[in-house]
Amino acid sequence: MVLERMNKPNDIKELSDEELKVLADEIREFLINKISVTGGHLASNLGVVELTMALHRVLDLPKDKIIWDVGHQSYTHKLLTGRREGFDELRKYGGMSGFPKRKESECDSFDTGHSSTSISAGLGYAHAREITGEDYKVVSVIGDGALTGGMAYEALNNAANLKSNFIIVLNDNNMSISENVGGMSSYLAGFRTADAYLGLKNNVMNSLNKIPVYGERVVKHIRKTKSGIKQFLIPGMFFEEMGIMYLGPVDGSDMKAIEKLLKEAMNVEGPVLVHVLTHKGAGYAPAERHPARFHGTEPFQIETGLPTKPRIKANYTDIFSTVMRKLGDRDDKVVAVTAAMADGTGLKRFHNMFPDRFFDVGIAEEHAVTFSAGLAAAGLKPIFAVYSSFLQRAYDQILHDVCIQNLPVVFAIDRAGLVGSDGETHQGIFDISYLSTIPNMTIMAPKNKWELSDMVKYAVDYEAPIAIRYPRGEAYDGLKEYRAPISLGKSEWIYRESEIALFALGSMVKIAEKVRDALKEKGYACSLINARFAKPLDEETLRTVTANHKLIVTMEENVINGGMGEHVTEFYGQKENKSIQVLTIAIPDEYVEHGNVEILRKEVGIDAESIIGRTVAAYEKL
Repeated sequence: MVLERMNKPNDIKELSDEELKVLADEIREFLINKISVTGGHLASNLGVVELTMALHRVLDLPKDKIIWDVGHQSYTHKLLTGRREGFDELRKYGGMSGFPKRKESECDSFDTGHSSTSISAGLGYAHAREITGEDYKVVSVIGDGALTGGMAYEALNNAANLKSNFIIVLNDNNMSISENVGGMSSYLAGFRTADAYLGLKNNVMNSLNKIPVYGERVVKHIRKTKSGIKQFLIPGMFFEEMGIMYLGPVDGSDMKAIEKLLKEAMNVEGPVLVHVLTHKGAGYAPAERHPARFHGTEPFQIETGLPTKPRIKANYTDIFSTVMRKLGDRDDKVVAVTAAMADGTGLKRFHNMFPDRFFDVGIAEEHAVTFSAGLAAAGLKPIFAVYSSFLQRAYDQILHDVCIQNLPVVFAIDRAGLVGSDGETHQGIFDISYLSTIPNMTIMAPKNKWELSDMVKYAVDYEAPIAIRYPRGEAYDGLKEYRAPISLGKSEWIYRESEIALFALGSMVKIAEKVRDALKEKGYACSLINARFAKPLDEETLRTVTANHKLIVTMEENVINGGMGEHVTEFYGQKENKSIQVLTIAIPDEYVEHGNVEILRKEVGIDAESIIGRTVAAYEKL
């Protein structure tokens, strides 16, 4: 196998043209086989095989720098830098990350995981190179979906001032996770359909290249001037008007053509954008037909593309989806907003049924929040569905545009808590901390699927900012008999005893049940309270607990700093009976690596066994 010869950076440069074709096929086969077992990002990686190979052919790694936007499309890059063996443990605890990691390889220039950051980081590298006098190439690879994020435009605006070479590769597959939306998507789509332009350009360039001596000079002049062929046939020329030279588009499956264009780009003094037309899922029919489903896939059957272990029970996203559809039927003021995650957040059904009340703003969380604020100010009931990790990108907008005005925006925070295989950049473990600092914000978390339904309905009619955080994965269906009406800042007693009180929030209620059962077996009296609200705290219940409990154990799937437990500790320390002891169970003040969620819970000490041990030890010290 040719792939087996790719053991270190730059080995690809030794291959013949025929071997390169074989390598591309082997890479696709390898990725399909491995990801069908481990799960991971498939469609995006299949689309950039030739592009990645071309980059590795023209660059000298690790001296030269490649910054991958988001980074889930870096699998081929990892293969070409000697990490083939790591794919058996891809995204597993202690194994290889699914994203670029500087500590994993010196060929990974920048840690990524969120969108629209690569141009900014690459520009930083390019300016640092000028200051230090070093000599290396910098290439930022960004997808057309990521160009819907405002940060990319801030970087493009600054890039025009650069005097030295900086290459931006636009990986244009007309698809991010959900279908791309907005003006930039339409603009780029014009390149795909401008057959007359492409045909004329190619004919003119080919003819000029055949002219002895002067032909190549004329071609270079045309490509460098702003009054070139493109100006006549594609109005605006967005990138060149910003001061960034544009080259392309080029077929993303034609490695030699990409390589040629990259070499040309390397000779440009200043920023240059190379436009590559790729096809998400290329080489695997199920992924080509369903690129969104194979964006981040669980293990699957190669022959059919179907999951190896079909999901039987509904997950929390499914429950949210069903409730949103029902709310859309009942109230025509309910509107839904997503930042390029209609499928992932469960809004696809709402979109299908109420297209005029559904808004996908692209990968632009800041805009999504302020847009929702505008909807709310105009009298509608916006629900912004977003992953916890991505909402933190819009902190200022939540504080400034929503909460200062006390506008009734609902934040449906999916993937709250540990999410597992995607690692540090995707763990939703900070939302309680950053949201609880903001006046006028209310934060809820459901113990099971029925409570999620009740909380969404409550939130839609709540006349102020409110957030509901719920985890990834199967929706808990236990404790069905406990369904007290939702009331602002009120918790719910599940079991009322004495001595030890477990004060658990959201996903931790299920774990608290196990903890209580074990403590009862050991002979300890133990109450269980479903906190429901991280903010405001149920101060009445916290006062009541002190009457016949010695130890209160707060439990949350959030970092300890700024979390619910910290606020409970502060409440008792400053306002109430100081005789009760507080044991705070939360995630330590650290980033959590990728891995199976159950393993991660044990690692950070929020699994049942760890909590039981700490609770017994704390109680016995009283």
